[in-house]
Amino acid sequence: MSRNYLQELNEVQKKAVTATDGPVLVVAGPGSGKTRVLTYRIAHIIEKGVPPWEILALTFTNKAAREMKERIAKVVGDRANQVWAGTFHSIFARILRVEADKIGYPSNFTIYDTEDTKSVLNAIIKELNLDKNVYNVNAIRSRISSAKSNLITPKLYAENQELMEQDRLAKRGMTAQIYEKYTARCKRSGAMDFDDLLYRLYELLQKNPDGVLDKYRKKFKYILVDEFQDTNYLQYAIVKKLVHYDGSPRNICVVGDDAQSIYAFRGATIQNILDFENDFKPYGFQVFKLEQNYRSTEHIVQAANEVITYNKKQIQKKIWSDKGIGQKIKVIKSLNDNEEGKRVADTILEQKNRFHLRNSDIAILYRTNAQSRIFEEYLRRYNVPYRVFGGLSFYQRKEVKDLIAYLRLAINQLDEEALRRIINYPRRNIGDASVEKISALAGQVDQPMWKCLGQANLGARTQNAINDFVAMIQDFTAKAKTNNAYDIAAYIAKRSGLIDELKNDTTVEGAGRLENVNALLDGMKAFVEDEVLRVTGTDEADTSLAAYLQNIALLTDFDENQSEVDHVTLMSVHSAKGLEFKSVFVAGLEESLFPSFLSMDSPDQLDEERRLFYVAITRAEEYLTLTYATSRYRYGQLRGGEPSRFLSEIPHHHVESTSSIRSFSKEREETPVAKVMGNFARTAVKPVVKIDPATFKASPIDQVKVGTNILHLKFGEGKVLSMDGNKDNPVATIHFKDIEEPQKRRIMLKYAKVQVLD
Repeated sequence: MSRNYLQELNEVQKKAVTATDGPVLVVAGPGSGKTRVLTYRIAHIIEKGVPPWEILALTFTNKAAREMKERIAKVVGDRANQVWAGTFHSIFARILRVEADKIGYPSNFTIYDTEDTKSVLNAIIKELNLDKNVYNVNAIRSRISSAKSNLITPKLYAENQELMEQDRLAKRGMTAQIYEKYTARCKRSGAMDFDDLLYRLYELLQKNPDGVLDKYRKKFKYILVDEFQDTNYLQYAIVKKLVHYDGSPRNICVVGDDAQSIYAFRGATIQNILDFENDFKPYGFQVFKLEQNYRSTEHIVQAANEVITYNKKQIQKKIWSDKGIGQKIKVIKSLNDNEEGKRVADTILEQKNRFHLRNSDIAILYRTNAQSRIFEEYLRRYNVPYRVFGGLSFYQRKEVKDLIAYLRLAINQLDEEALRRIINYPRRNIGDASVEKISALAGQVDQPMWKCLGQANLGARTQNAINDFVAMIQDFTAKAKTNNAYDIAAYIAKRSGLIDELKNDTTVEGAGRLENVNALLDGMKAFVEDEVLRVTGTDEADTSLAAYLQNIALLTDFDENQSEVDHVTLMSVHSAKGLEFKSVFVAGLEESLFPSFLSMDSPDQLDEERRLFYVAITRAEEYLTLTYATSRYRYGQLRGGEPSRFLSEIPHHHVESTSSIRSFSKEREETPVAKVMGNFARTAVKPVVKIDPATFKASPIDQVKVGTNILHLKFGEGKVLSMDGNKDNPVATIHFKDIEEPQKRRIMLKYAKVQVLD
């Protein structure tokens, strides 16, 4: 089965693959063959004689892990299936299934998704009689998630004066109490949320250094981490614990690109990849930079190189391509967002005819999901098939969640969220008041709701219904122990009355819901069959309901089955990371939209926005189109806008029409490398700032007259040549002396503030 796989690599890739021992950092630019290096490195380790089950490979999507195993198998055959390859969450959940009892959890713990978490938090907010508008459930969930990602327990949270002050200023002073109750409620239910899969694993390793930690340190002789720039503090802390043995780290390889670190809002920190060298330098650290881009043409690659130099914190590298000079980057200027949608759709039709592109070769990327509407409208008008990425997940549909709740309760009767969801669905005469009585009793005696079902002093009719429900769930639990996932699920779907309930709804929507449940069952059938086919060697097939539930609980958007229809893809830039298309449109390139207005006051956040733009433009293989509008409807009002600073950071010779770029081009000054740390150079590259915003004071609009000398924050000094527009929205034509052509600008005074100098 083996082949001479090393001959398929360039020189740097080959060195990165064969340097198997000690700590290694692979800095992988966009389209540089990162996945090939990672998979061939694992294959090479196996070919050297290392048992595959001693290799741990951590990814961020199940799709990436699956592709990794498939590629490894092409070199080493079935041994690839014995590598521990999966997402952080799936691998850590697998360990916790075995070891959870050591931290007080059942091995069959439930994994709560985002909706489950929000449901628990809403119940706690209600119990505490707090204003749900002030204690916004999404804000509270994010706050708790951030605390867990930074290893802050509820007790430490309550003792942290800075966190408590932040909550007080946000008028959410009870957040610490909510966090404490949420943690207790999850443990009582035998449930972990996504953050807990990391948080509780760290707790497990920390509390059991001689048992569990030592066991897995000995087990995993080689650890590899993909997309390392996307790791958070806690993920890196766990990896460092696992890789150290007898006081020094062994074989760890991390692969990533600091320039593609774009998930700070999820807790990821670019500092992990920037600090990796310092953390492992004493132990024979090596770094390899994959700088050849195999995806994009030269104009696109060089533009990306130039844009990212504006960021202060970075690992220096120079991406290059030998795919030819290619087409210049096209910039489309529109008067408003409606025209932007039309011009993008027109350009798509032109590219399809001129370059013979399929719909699936094309993607429209935007900063916020709300921007998709206008592109959808025009693509529909032009009869161009499209798919909006990031819509409602299949597994979040009500009927699917209902059946999954039955399955979860069959496996874990402590699961309160599943119990609440289906105790009276289909209706069985157990009303909301009865459920609340049971819940209140559970809180008083600090027991799971399941254990209080027969103790809540309810009416005879309700109690009989509850007894029947309990007997049914116990029947499901018993059968789940001896049946595979599909067989027990099909039984539960019918016996629970859920199938009959859906069949009784004869509307088109009802038929669709029934189809969704049948599709879920079809997926379970495929899961069972695939699991049996997957097994090799001494491994055993796990076709249980518990294994299936863990599998779907950890799915990401990218792991769900994609439609085979030839469609144009619409998605946010965050969702596009890791993908590539022949033609990419990046829309809405205006100040305060991309970059986001939320980033304007923070240099670090502005750097992340620039990395996001870098990711956007490097998705394109051959054709890159950047669009902006000079006015856009936002929050029901037409607002003027200025082109994004990112457009001005692309050198003119990479752009099809330089006039559109020169109109908002900025000068730059290069400052010396601020700090050099081994292979890392943090460069400080910034535009010249001509005016200090702190001293700038905008004048009232009525003071701006023809002939007035004014000061503009961005364009500097100028003279008003003429005025037009109406009284409520005057527009001034101004001549600016210190900018490139055109020096005459029409400025909407309502939005672009100026200071009168006369």
